[in-house]
Amino acid sequence: MSPYIGIVILLAIASGFVALTILTSVLVGPGRYNRAKYDSYECGIEPTPQPVGGGRFPVKYYITAMLFIVFDIEIVFLYPWAVAFDLMGTFALVEMILFIGAVFIAYFYVLRRGGLDWD
Repeated sequence: MSPYIGIVILLAIASGFVALTILTSVLVGPGRYNRAKYDSYECGIEPTPQPVGGGRFPVKYYITAMLFIVFDIEIVFLYPWAVAFDLMGTFALVEMILFIGAVFIAYFYVLRRGGLDWD
């Protein structure tokens, strides 16, 4: 148990700091709540009324978000491969070429279908 005592002490200090900060902000901070404070803010423009269900977003937003997620996952796989490239050999090179090819085929499919056109 003694190797973990430092971690427990650090966790206790961090928790105490968080509790003290929250308590201080509640006690010292201003408590002037009004309608303008709870209203949504849209760059200084009066907010437009929203439908009850929240409205519908075009599917292009979701396609673009999924495209960013795919590229993030690609980076997660490419970074370790690039770090240990010398150790893996030709098999890893062929696998990465196939992986990047599959990702770019999906990218060009979305591009051809107009998923990135915002008009």
